[in-house]
Amino acid sequence: MAVINNTEINGVQKAAILLIALGPERSSQVFKHLKDDEIEQLTLEIANTKSVPSDVKDAVLDEFYEVCLAQQYIAEGGIGYAKELLDKALGEERAKAVIGKLTASLQVRPFEFVRKADPGQLLNFIQDEHPQTIALILSYLPASQAAAVVSALPPEKQADVATRIATMDRTSPDVIKEVEKVLEKKLASLVNQDYTIIGGVDSIVSILNSVDRSTQKNIMEQLEVEDPGLADQIRKKMFVFEDILLLDNRSIQTVLREVDNNELATALKNANEEVQKAIFDNLSSRLAAMIKDDMEFMGPVRLKDVEEAQQKIVNIIRKLEDSGEIVISRGGGDEIIV
Repeated sequence: MAVINNTEINGVQKAAILLIALGPERSSQVFKHLKDDEIEQLTLEIANTKSVPSDVKDAVLDEFYEVCLAQQYIAEGGIGYAKELLDKALGEERAKAVIGKLTASLQVRPFEFVRKADPGQLLNFIQDEHPQTIALILSYLPASQAAAVVSALPPEKQADVATRIATMDRTSPDVIKEVEKVLEKKLASLVNQDYTIIGGVDSIVSILNSVDRSTQKNIMEQLEVEDPGLADQIRKKMFVFEDILLLDNRSIQTVLREVDNNELATALKNANEEVQKAIFDNLSSRLAAMIKDDMEFMGPVRLKDVEEAQQKIVNIIRKLEDSGEIVISRGGGDEIIV
C-alpha cells in the first residue's frame, strides 16, 4: 500500500486510475495485453471508482511517466545509465525511489553486451558454439539481430538452432551464468534468480519473419521433415493479418484481387486504422465505399468469424508469396532487386 498525497492507494487502484485517465480508446489497447484475471480485476476496480481527486490522478500519471522513463533508460544503457539520467531529471532521492520500484519486477536481460554487437562480429564469436548455446543467446536478442546471425549460419545448422529456440522453455540462471562466463562477460549479477522464460514458438517466429526468404524456406522445409507439428505451429504464426503493412501497394492489389469482398469486409471489422487505410487506398473508390457500407450494415461480428476471415487472407498472401507473385518486405537479402 502506497500513499499518494495523503491517500492510501494500492497497485490495482493506481492501474485503474491510470486507465480512467487514459480514456476508453487507449485503455482498450492496454487490455489487449493483459490476462483475463487481470482484466477482470481492473474492470471491477474501475467500476467501483466513483471519482478521483485531480491531485491523486496527477500523482499517478507522474509516477507512471517516471517508471516508463526509467524503463526506457534501462533498455538503452542499463541500470547505471538509467540512474545517472534519472538523477539529473528527477533528483537523486526521486530517482532512487523509481529505480527501487522497478528492481523487484525488472528483469534486465542477460547478454546485454551481445545486443550491442554487430551481427557479423557476433557470428564470428558464436558460430562454433554448440547449437543449444547459440539458441540460448539468440533467444535474448532483438529479432532483426538474431535473424542476421541465423541467416549466416551453415544451412545444416539453421534448422537445428531454430528448433532449439522454438522448443526452449525455462533456463536455469546457473546455465545462463555459465554461458556468460564462457563468453567472458560479467553479466551474472544482472540475471534474475528466478527461472527465466525465453525462446518458444513466438521467439523463432519473430526471427523467421526477419530472415531472408531462402533461409526461411530452408528452415521450414527441414522442420517439415523433422517435426511437422512444430512446423505447423510456426507457420500459423509467421504472418499475421496486420503484417499486410509489409506489402507494397502493388502486392496488396494483387492480394485483393484474390479476396472475396464479403470476407474482406469481415476481416476489416477488427483491423486497426492503419491496416484499413492500406486496404482502402488500394481499392477503387467505388469498391472501398461498398466494403465500408458492408462493414457498417453487418453489425456486430463474432471475433472468431473475423479471425477466420483474416486467416483466409493470410493464406492467400502466403500462397502468392510462395508462387513469387508478391514479395513480403522482411528486410533480408532477398529484397534486393537487380
